[in-house]
Amino acid sequence: AVQEQACRALCCITAGAGAQRDARKQAAVDAGALPLVVAAMRAHPASAGVQQEACSALCNITAGAGAQGDARKQAAADAGALLLVVAAMRAHPASAAVQEQACRALCCITAGAGA
Repeated sequence: AVQEQACRALCCITAGAGAQRDARKQAAVDAGALPLVVAAMRAHPASAGVQQEACSALCNITAGAGAQGDARKQAAADAGALLLVVAAMRAHPASAAVQEQACRALCCITAGAGA
């Protein structure tokens, strides 16, 4: 439950709007949050709660445009987030919450016009 709560806290910290939110997102990335969220997903594949909250956190951290947004998206992909989000969807097909947050995470990580 600790990993679930940590991912939920990260989701809340990176929520909101404007420059302050963007600064919090970047601070989370700079602190190493992306590999830790991915590690939580990898360590607790059977926990729908961890998978849901991790996907929510990934979405919040990677949402956004511009060079910093693109860098956060790439960092999440490089950390293995895409494979684990898909794995969460496969592991929890009956959980609407996991499915919804996983779809949001995929959308946020893959959105953009970059190369």
